[in-house]
Amino acid sequence: MTEPEETHLLLYKYVQDMAERRIPYREAHLAQINAARDAGHLVIAGGLGDPVAGGALGFKGLKRAEVEAWSDEDPYWRAGLVVERIVEPWKLV
Repeated sequence: MTEPEETHLLLYKYVQDMAERRIPYREAHLAQINAARDAGHLVIAGGLGDPVAGGALGFKGLKRAEVEAWSDEDPYWRAGLVVERIVEPWKLV
């Protein structure tokens, strides 16, 4: 039996007024998301809350350190728009 692919959930908590503050970084953020999806690593992504207060991204086939490295390059993270980041193993059923 083969081992299942590693899956991880990346959770972000955003700064206040994120909908407005993200505007200069949104296109680059979405490009990075699309690149991960095209590479077959991102299975789900989206904002949480209305107004948006956080984000959730589900990755497959990457180790925890690789998900953290991906997040380190995220324009939202680099711009200081993410106030909390959590990476957890995601046990899919």
